[in-house]
Amino acid sequence: MTRVNRELEARFDDNRSLWCAGKPPYEALPALAGDLDVDVAIVGGGFTGVSTALHIARRFPERQVALLEAKVLANGASGRNGGLMLNWVHGVPTGDVEEARRIYDVTRSAIDLIESVVQEHGLAVAYRRDGCFEAFTDPGRADEAAALVERLRAVGLPLRFLQGKELDSKLRLHGVHGAIFDPTAGQIDGLALVRGLRPVLLSLGVGIFEHTPVLSIEEGRTVRLRTPHGEVRAKAIVLGTNAYTPALGYFRGGIFPLHSHLVATEPLSAETWREIGWGPDVAGFSDDLDRLAYGSMTAGGALVFGGGSNAAYDYRYGSGTRWTGSAEPAFEAIRRRLVGYLPRAKDVRIAHRWSGPVALTMTRVCTMGVRGEHRNVYFALGYSGHGITLANLAGRVLCDIYSDDEVRWRGLPFYEQKLRYIPPEPFRWVGYHVYTALTGRSPRRGL
Repeated sequence: MTRVNRELEARFDDNRSLWCAGKPPYEALPALAGDLDVDVAIVGGGFTGVSTALHIARRFPERQVALLEAKVLANGASGRNGGLMLNWVHGVPTGDVEEARRIYDVTRSAIDLIESVVQEHGLAVAYRRDGCFEAFTDPGRADEAAALVERLRAVGLPLRFLQGKELDSKLRLHGVHGAIFDPTAGQIDGLALVRGLRPVLLSLGVGIFEHTPVLSIEEGRTVRLRTPHGEVRAKAIVLGTNAYTPALGYFRGGIFPLHSHLVATEPLSAETWREIGWGPDVAGFSDDLDRLAYGSMTAGGALVFGGGSNAAYDYRYGSGTRWTGSAEPAFEAIRRRLVGYLPRAKDVRIAHRWSGPVALTMTRVCTMGVRGEHRNVYFALGYSGHGITLANLAGRVLCDIYSDDEVRWRGLPFYEQKLRYIPPEPFRWVGYHVYTALTGRSPRRGL
Protein backbone atom coordinates (compact mmCIF):
# COMPACT_ATOMS: atom_id res chain seq x y z
CA MET A 1 0.00 0.00 0.00
CA THR A 2 1.30 3.46 -0.92
CA ARG A 3 0.36 6.51 1.11
CA VAL A 4 0.76 9.89 -0.60
CA ASN A 5 1.17 13.18 1.22
CA ARG A 6 -1.75 15.36 0.08
CA GLU A 7 -0.17 18.56 1.40
CA LEU A 8 2.94 18.58 -0.78
CA GLU A 9 2.45 22.22 -1.63
CA ALA A 10 1.45 23.26 1.88
CA ARG A 11 3.24 26.19 3.42
CA PHE A 12 4.15 25.58 7.02
CA ASP A 13 3.03 28.10 9.62
CA ASP A 14 5.62 30.84 10.01
CA ASN A 15 4.16 32.38 13.16
CA ARG A 16 6.61 32.34 16.05
CA SER A 17 5.66 31.33 19.56
CA LEU A 18 6.88 32.75 22.84
CA TRP A 19 9.21 29.75 23.05
CA CYS A 20 11.23 31.12 20.10
CA ALA A 21 11.75 34.48 21.79
CA GLY A 22 15.22 35.25 23.08
CA LYS A 23 16.81 32.20 21.50
CA PRO A 24 19.61 32.40 18.92
CA PRO A 25 18.69 31.68 15.29
CA TYR A 26 18.14 27.98 14.76
CA GLU A 27 20.48 26.27 12.28
CA ALA A 28 18.79 23.26 10.73
CA LEU A 29 20.63 20.09 9.84
CA PRO A 30 20.97 19.25 6.12
CA ALA A 31 18.12 17.60 4.26
CA LEU A 32 18.38 14.03 3.07
CA ALA A 33 20.27 13.78 -0.23
CA GLY A 34 20.34 10.29 -1.67
CA ASP A 35 18.93 6.93 -0.64
CA LEU A 36 19.17 5.42 2.81
CA ASP A 37 18.61 1.98 4.36
CA VAL A 38 17.79 1.88 8.07
CA ASP A 39 16.18 -0.30 10.69
CA VAL A 40 13.74 2.39 11.87
CA ALA A 41 12.61 5.55 10.10
CA ILE A 42 10.79 8.09 12.27
CA VAL A 43 8.59 10.67 10.55
CA GLY A 44 8.23 13.87 12.53
CA GLY A 45 10.61 15.88 14.69
CA GLY A 46 8.41 16.80 17.63
CA PHE A 47 7.91 15.25 21.05
CA THR A 48 6.73 11.89 19.68
CA GLY A 49 9.46 11.45 17.11
CA VAL A 50 12.34 12.71 19.23
CA SER A 51 11.31 10.74 22.33
CA THR A 52 10.88 7.55 20.29
CA ALA A 53 14.28 8.04 18.65
CA LEU A 54 15.87 8.52 22.07
CA HIS A 55 14.37 5.33 23.54
CA ILE A 56 15.04 3.11 20.53
CA ALA A 57 18.60 4.37 20.07
CA ARG A 58 19.35 3.75 23.73
CA ARG A 59 17.84 0.26 23.80
CA PHE A 60 19.20 -0.84 20.41
CA PRO A 61 22.50 1.00 19.85
CA GLU A 62 23.41 -1.37 17.02
CA ARG A 63 20.36 -0.46 14.92
CA GLN A 64 20.24 2.37 12.44
CA VAL A 65 17.62 5.02 13.15
CA ALA A 66 16.75 7.98 10.93
CA LEU A 67 14.47 10.88 11.85
CA LEU A 68 12.85 12.81 8.98
CA GLU A 69 11.39 16.24 9.72
CA ALA A 70 9.52 18.17 7.04
CA LYS A 71 10.58 21.58 8.36
CA VAL A 72 12.69 21.91 11.52
CA LEU A 73 12.59 20.19 14.89
CA ALA A 74 9.67 21.36 17.07
CA ASN A 75 8.03 23.15 14.13
CA GLY A 76 4.57 21.87 15.04
CA ALA A 77 2.69 21.74 18.32
CA SER A 78 5.84 20.73 20.22
CA GLY A 79 7.17 24.25 19.72
CA ARG A 80 3.86 26.11 19.78
CA ASN A 81 1.94 24.83 22.79
CA GLY A 82 0.82 26.23 26.13
CA GLY A 83 3.65 24.63 28.09
CA LEU A 84 1.59 22.57 30.55
CA MET A 85 2.91 19.20 31.73
CA LEU A 86 -0.31 17.61 33.01
CA ASN A 87 -1.31 14.29 34.46
CA TRP A 88 -4.23 12.15 33.27
CA VAL A 89 -5.33 11.04 29.82
CA HIS A 90 -7.77 13.52 28.33
CA GLY A 91 -11.15 11.89 27.71
CA VAL A 92 -10.90 9.21 30.40
CA PRO A 93 -13.20 9.75 33.41
CA THR A 94 -11.73 9.37 36.88
CA GLY A 95 -14.71 7.67 38.54
CA ASP A 96 -12.95 4.31 38.84
CA VAL A 97 -10.33 5.20 41.46
CA GLU A 98 -8.15 2.15 40.81
CA GLU A 99 -7.98 2.91 37.09
CA ALA A 100 -7.42 6.57 37.95
CA ARG A 101 -4.50 5.67 40.18
CA ARG A 102 -2.90 3.61 37.41
CA ILE A 103 -3.33 6.38 34.84
CA TYR A 104 -2.01 8.99 37.25
CA ASP A 105 1.03 6.87 38.09
CA VAL A 106 1.79 6.39 34.39
CA THR A 107 1.48 10.07 33.48
CA ARG A 108 3.39 11.18 36.56
CA SER A 109 6.20 8.80 35.54
CA ALA A 110 6.18 10.46 32.11
CA ILE A 111 6.68 13.90 33.68
CA ASP A 112 9.39 12.36 35.89
CA LEU A 113 11.03 11.06 32.72
CA ILE A 114 10.99 14.49 31.05
CA GLU A 115 12.60 16.01 34.12
CA SER A 116 15.22 13.25 34.36
CA VAL A 117 16.16 13.62 30.67
CA VAL A 118 16.68 17.36 31.15
CA GLN A 119 18.83 16.80 34.20
CA GLU A 120 20.78 13.81 32.87
CA HIS A 121 21.91 15.65 29.76
CA GLY A 122 22.24 19.09 31.32
CA LEU A 123 19.81 20.59 28.82
CA ALA A 124 19.23 24.34 28.86
CA VAL A 125 15.48 23.90 29.26
CA ALA A 126 13.40 26.19 31.44
CA TYR A 127 10.82 24.23 33.38
CA ARG A 128 9.03 24.27 36.70
CA ARG A 129 7.17 21.61 38.59
CA ASP A 130 5.40 23.30 41.46
CA GLY A 131 1.88 22.25 40.58
CA CYS A 132 -1.17 23.09 38.49
CA PHE A 133 -4.83 23.72 39.25
CA GLU A 134 -8.02 22.46 37.65
CA ALA A 135 -10.55 25.22 38.33
CA PHE A 136 -14.31 24.73 38.60
CA THR A 137 -16.66 27.47 37.49
CA ASP A 138 -19.86 25.82 38.71
CA PRO A 139 -20.66 25.24 42.44
CA GLY A 140 -22.10 21.78 41.78
CA ARG A 141 -19.07 20.65 39.80
CA ALA A 142 -16.83 22.07 42.52
CA ASP A 143 -18.62 19.97 45.16
CA GLU A 144 -18.28 16.88 42.98
CA ALA A 145 -14.58 17.60 42.50
CA ALA A 146 -14.06 17.93 46.26
CA ALA A 147 -15.66 14.54 46.83
CA LEU A 148 -13.59 12.99 44.02
CA VAL A 149 -10.37 14.30 45.54
CA GLU A 150 -11.21 12.58 48.82
CA ARG A 151 -11.66 9.26 47.01
CA LEU A 152 -8.44 9.69 45.06
CA ARG A 153 -6.48 10.70 48.14
CA ALA A 154 -7.68 7.50 49.79
CA VAL A 155 -5.79 5.47 47.15
CA GLY A 156 -2.63 7.51 47.50
CA LEU A 157 -2.88 10.35 44.99
CA PRO A 158 -1.31 13.60 46.29
CA LEU A 159 -4.17 15.87 45.22
CA ARG A 160 -5.80 18.64 47.25
CA PHE A 161 -9.06 20.53 46.83
CA LEU A 162 -8.84 24.23 47.61
CA GLN A 163 -11.49 26.92 47.81
CA GLY A 164 -12.14 30.27 49.43
CA LYS A 165 -9.23 32.11 51.01
CA GLU A 166 -6.92 29.10 50.73
CA LEU A 167 -7.38 29.04 46.96
CA ASP A 168 -7.23 32.82 46.60
CA SER A 169 -3.85 32.89 48.34
CA LYS A 170 -2.43 30.86 45.44
CA LEU A 171 -4.65 31.55 42.42
CA ARG A 172 -7.37 34.19 42.48
CA LEU A 173 -9.56 33.58 39.45
CA HIS A 174 -12.85 35.45 39.10
CA GLY A 175 -15.88 33.17 39.00
CA VAL A 176 -14.12 30.04 40.27
CA HIS A 177 -15.72 28.10 43.16
CA GLY A 178 -12.90 25.69 43.90
CA ALA A 179 -9.95 23.91 42.30
CA ILE A 180 -8.01 20.66 42.40
CA PHE A 181 -4.31 21.19 43.01
CA ASP A 182 -1.89 18.64 41.54
CA PRO A 183 1.59 19.23 42.98
CA THR A 184 3.34 16.94 40.47
CA ALA A 185 2.24 18.81 37.33
CA GLY A 186 4.21 21.68 35.84
CA GLN A 187 5.28 23.74 32.86
CA ILE A 188 8.14 23.48 30.35
CA ASP A 189 9.67 25.10 27.28
CA GLY A 190 8.99 22.23 24.86
CA LEU A 191 10.84 23.80 21.96
CA ALA A 192 14.03 23.95 24.02
CA LEU A 193 13.52 20.34 25.10
CA VAL A 194 13.16 18.96 21.57
CA ARG A 195 16.00 20.99 20.07
CA GLY A 196 18.17 20.42 23.12
CA LEU A 197 17.94 16.67 22.49
CA ARG A 198 19.27 17.01 18.94
CA PRO A 199 22.96 16.64 19.88
CA VAL A 200 22.04 13.81 22.25
CA LEU A 201 20.40 11.88 19.42
CA LEU A 202 23.29 12.57 17.09
CA SER A 203 25.71 11.24 19.70
CA LEU A 204 23.64 8.05 19.84
CA GLY A 205 23.99 7.61 16.08
CA VAL A 206 20.52 8.78 15.04
CA GLY A 207 20.50 10.35 11.58
CA ILE A 208 18.46 13.57 11.65
CA PHE A 209 17.33 15.13 8.39
CA GLU A 210 15.48 18.43 8.56
CA HIS A 211 13.68 20.08 5.64
CA THR A 212 12.92 16.52 4.49
CA PRO A 213 9.17 16.05 4.00
CA VAL A 214 7.94 12.54 3.37
CA LEU A 215 6.01 12.65 0.10
CA SER A 216 4.69 9.10 0.10
CA ILE A 217 4.89 5.87 2.08
CA GLU A 218 4.80 2.45 0.45
CA GLU A 219 4.16 -0.24 3.00
CA GLY A 220 5.67 -3.71 2.82
CA ARG A 221 8.12 -5.92 4.64
CA THR A 222 10.50 -3.08 3.83
CA VAL A 223 8.74 0.30 4.00
CA ARG A 224 9.71 2.86 1.36
CA LEU A 225 9.50 6.55 2.15
CA ARG A 226 9.91 8.95 -0.75
CA THR A 227 11.35 12.40 -0.02
CA PRO A 228 12.22 15.24 -2.44
CA HIS A 229 15.86 14.16 -2.85
CA GLY A 230 16.03 10.52 -1.87
CA GLU A 231 14.29 7.37 -0.71
CA VAL A 232 14.47 5.81 2.75
CA ARG A 233 14.00 2.05 3.04
CA ALA A 234 13.19 0.92 6.55
CA LYS A 235 12.25 -2.30 8.29
CA ALA A 236 9.87 -0.29 10.49
CA ILE A 237 8.56 3.26 10.59
CA VAL A 238 7.15 5.49 13.30
CA LEU A 239 4.46 8.09 12.56
CA GLY A 240 5.30 10.90 14.95
CA THR A 241 3.28 13.48 13.08
CA ASN A 242 0.13 13.92 15.24
CA ALA A 243 -2.09 16.55 13.54
CA TYR A 244 -0.11 16.19 10.29
CA THR A 245 -0.72 12.43 10.09
CA PRO A 246 -3.79 12.55 7.78
CA ALA A 247 -1.63 14.33 5.17
CA LEU A 248 0.36 11.09 4.94
CA GLY A 249 -2.82 9.07 4.33
CA TYR A 250 -3.24 7.68 7.85
CA PHE A 251 -6.07 8.20 10.37
CA ARG A 252 -8.01 10.53 8.09
CA GLY A 253 -11.22 9.34 9.70
CA GLY A 254 -9.84 9.43 13.23
CA ILE A 255 -8.79 12.97 14.15
CA PHE A 256 -9.77 16.62 13.80
CA PRO A 257 -6.68 18.71 13.00
CA LEU A 258 -7.52 22.06 14.61
CA HIS A 259 -5.67 25.35 14.76
CA SER A 260 -5.23 26.37 18.39
CA HIS A 261 -4.50 30.04 19.06
CA LEU A 262 -2.51 31.32 22.04
CA VAL A 263 -1.17 34.56 23.48
CA ALA A 264 1.57 35.39 25.96
CA THR A 265 1.92 38.49 28.06
CA GLU A 266 4.96 40.60 28.63
CA PRO A 267 7.09 39.30 31.52
CA LEU A 268 6.20 40.73 34.92
CA SER A 269 7.70 40.32 38.38
CA ALA A 270 6.37 37.71 40.81
CA GLU A 271 5.17 40.55 43.05
CA THR A 272 3.14 42.10 40.23
CA TRP A 273 1.57 38.75 39.34
CA ARG A 274 0.68 38.17 42.99
CA GLU A 275 -1.17 41.50 43.01
CA ILE A 276 -2.99 40.49 39.82
CA GLY A 277 -3.97 37.14 41.34
CA TRP A 278 -1.35 34.60 40.30
CA GLY A 279 0.82 33.27 43.13
CA PRO A 280 4.55 32.59 42.65
CA ASP A 281 4.27 28.84 43.29
CA VAL A 282 1.62 28.06 40.64
CA ALA A 283 2.82 26.69 37.28
CA GLY A 284 -0.53 26.66 35.53
CA PHE A 285 -4.26 26.01 35.47
CA SER A 286 -7.09 24.82 33.28
CA ASP A 287 -10.83 25.19 33.80
CA ASP A 288 -13.78 22.80 33.62
CA LEU A 289 -15.47 24.09 30.48
CA ASP A 290 -15.74 22.15 27.22
CA ARG A 291 -13.78 24.83 25.36
CA LEU A 292 -11.42 24.92 28.29
CA ALA A 293 -9.24 27.90 29.04
CA TYR A 294 -5.72 27.33 30.31
CA GLY A 295 -2.70 29.32 31.36
CA SER A 296 0.89 28.68 32.37
CA MET A 297 3.51 30.90 33.93
CA THR A 298 7.00 30.78 32.47
CA ALA A 299 10.16 30.95 34.54
CA GLY A 300 10.65 34.46 33.11
CA GLY A 301 7.29 35.75 34.32
CA ALA A 302 5.25 35.65 31.09
CA LEU A 303 1.73 34.23 31.22
CA VAL A 304 0.82 31.94 28.32
CA PHE A 305 -2.95 31.76 27.81
CA GLY A 306 -5.27 30.01 25.36
CA GLY A 307 -8.70 28.51 24.83
CA GLY A 308 -11.92 29.63 26.44
CA SER A 309 -14.28 29.78 23.45
CA ASN A 310 -15.03 28.44 19.98
CA ALA A 311 -13.03 31.36 18.58
CA ALA A 312 -9.81 30.03 20.12
CA TYR A 313 -9.90 26.94 17.89
CA ASP A 314 -10.26 26.99 14.12
CA TYR A 315 -11.21 24.19 11.80
CA ARG A 316 -11.14 25.27 8.15
CA TYR A 317 -12.35 23.21 5.27
CA GLY A 318 -9.51 21.83 3.20
CA SER A 319 -6.83 23.65 5.18
CA GLY A 320 -5.48 20.61 7.00
CA THR A 321 -2.67 21.88 9.20
CA ARG A 322 -2.11 25.04 7.19
CA TRP A 323 -3.12 28.31 8.77
CA THR A 324 -4.62 30.91 6.42
CA GLY A 325 -6.46 34.13 7.09
CA SER A 326 -6.63 36.42 10.10
CA ALA A 327 -6.72 35.16 13.69
CA GLU A 328 -7.51 38.59 15.15
CA PRO A 329 -10.99 37.55 16.46
CA ALA A 330 -9.41 34.54 18.16
CA PHE A 331 -6.74 36.58 19.89
CA GLU A 332 -9.28 39.14 21.06
CA ALA A 333 -11.54 36.40 22.44
CA ILE A 334 -8.62 34.83 24.28
CA ARG A 335 -7.64 38.14 25.83
CA ARG A 336 -11.23 38.71 26.98
CA ARG A 337 -11.27 35.34 28.71
CA LEU A 338 -7.90 36.04 30.33
CA VAL A 339 -9.17 39.35 31.71
CA GLY A 340 -12.41 37.65 32.74
CA TYR A 341 -10.46 35.34 35.02
CA LEU A 342 -7.84 37.93 36.05
CA PRO A 343 -9.53 41.36 35.86
CA ARG A 344 -6.43 43.11 37.16
CA ALA A 345 -4.55 41.94 34.08
CA LYS A 346 -6.55 44.22 31.78
CA ASP A 347 -3.61 46.57 31.25
CA VAL A 348 -0.97 43.86 30.86
CA ARG A 349 0.53 43.96 27.38
CA ILE A 350 0.21 40.95 25.07
CA ALA A 351 3.71 40.40 23.71
CA HIS A 352 3.27 37.24 21.60
CA ARG A 353 0.47 35.68 19.58
CA TRP A 354 0.65 32.45 17.62
CA SER A 355 -1.24 29.43 16.33
CA GLY A 356 -0.37 25.76 16.31
CA PRO A 357 -1.91 22.44 15.18
CA VAL A 358 -3.79 20.23 17.64
CA ALA A 359 -5.16 16.75 16.93
CA LEU A 360 -8.48 15.96 18.63
CA THR A 361 -10.10 12.55 18.64
CA MET A 362 -13.84 12.10 19.06
CA THR A 363 -13.35 10.62 22.53
CA ARG A 364 -10.37 12.89 23.30
CA VAL A 365 -8.39 9.73 24.11
CA CYS A 366 -5.13 9.35 22.19
CA THR A 367 -3.90 6.11 20.65
CA MET A 368 -0.48 4.43 20.55
CA GLY A 369 0.21 1.16 18.75
CA VAL A 370 1.29 -0.64 15.62
CA ARG A 371 -0.53 -1.41 12.36
CA GLY A 372 -0.01 -2.64 8.82
CA GLU A 373 0.07 -6.06 7.17
CA HIS A 374 3.61 -6.59 8.43
CA ARG A 375 3.04 -4.92 11.82
CA ASN A 376 5.83 -2.46 11.19
CA VAL A 377 4.02 0.91 11.13
CA TYR A 378 4.11 2.37 14.66
CA PHE A 379 2.04 5.39 15.63
CA ALA A 380 1.00 7.69 18.46
CA LEU A 381 -1.37 10.62 17.97
CA GLY A 382 -4.55 12.41 19.02
CA TYR A 383 -3.27 13.81 22.31
CA SER A 384 -6.17 16.30 22.46
CA GLY A 385 -4.35 18.94 24.48
CA HIS A 386 -2.21 16.73 26.75
CA GLY A 387 0.58 16.36 24.23
CA ILE A 388 3.58 17.40 26.29
CA THR A 389 3.15 14.56 28.76
CA LEU A 390 1.60 11.94 26.48
CA ALA A 391 3.77 12.50 23.40
CA ASN A 392 6.91 12.16 25.51
CA LEU A 393 5.41 9.05 27.10
CA ALA A 394 4.76 7.74 23.58
CA GLY A 395 8.48 7.35 22.98
CA ARG A 396 8.73 4.83 25.80
CA VAL A 397 5.48 3.06 24.80
CA LEU A 398 6.39 2.72 21.11
CA CYS A 399 9.87 1.51 21.96
CA ASP A 400 8.34 -1.19 24.18
CA ILE A 401 5.88 -2.23 21.46
CA TYR A 402 8.74 -2.33 18.94
CA SER A 403 10.65 -4.52 21.42
CA ASP A 404 7.67 -6.87 22.02
CA ASP A 405 7.81 -5.76 25.63
CA GLU A 406 4.55 -3.86 25.98
CA VAL A 407 2.81 -5.89 28.70
CA ARG A 408 2.81 -3.02 31.17
CA TRP A 409 0.84 -0.81 28.79
CA ARG A 410 -1.96 -3.26 28.07
CA GLY A 411 -5.27 -2.23 29.57
CA LEU A 412 -4.38 1.45 29.62
CA PRO A 413 -6.88 3.56 27.66
CA PHE A 414 -4.40 4.78 25.03
CA TYR A 415 -2.93 1.35 24.20
CA GLU A 416 -4.16 0.35 20.72
CA GLN A 417 -7.18 2.61 21.27
CA LYS A 418 -9.54 2.37 18.30
CA LEU A 419 -10.49 5.87 17.22
CA ARG A 420 -14.13 6.78 16.69
CA TYR A 421 -14.99 7.48 13.06
CA ILE A 422 -15.23 11.09 11.88
CA PRO A 423 -17.11 11.67 8.58
CA PRO A 424 -15.14 12.89 5.53
CA GLU A 425 -15.29 16.36 4.01
CA PRO A 426 -17.49 18.27 3.44
CA PHE A 427 -19.70 16.59 6.07
CA ARG A 428 -16.96 16.95 8.68
CA TRP A 429 -16.63 20.70 8.15
CA VAL A 430 -20.41 21.28 8.12
CA GLY A 431 -21.03 19.08 11.15
CA TYR A 432 -18.22 20.62 13.18
CA HIS A 433 -19.33 24.21 12.60
CA VAL A 434 -23.04 23.56 13.03
CA TYR A 435 -22.45 21.68 16.27
CA THR A 436 -20.05 24.23 17.76
CA ALA A 437 -22.29 27.15 16.75
CA LEU A 438 -25.41 25.60 18.31
CA THR A 439 -23.84 24.24 21.49
CA GLY A 440 -20.65 26.20 22.09
CA ARG A 441 -18.98 22.83 22.50
CA SER A 442 -16.68 20.67 20.40
CA PRO A 443 -18.12 17.45 18.90
CA ARG A 444 -17.24 14.38 20.93
CA ARG A 445 -18.42 10.89 21.83
CA GLY A 446 -17.64 8.75 24.84
CA LEU A 447 -15.54 5.62 24.85
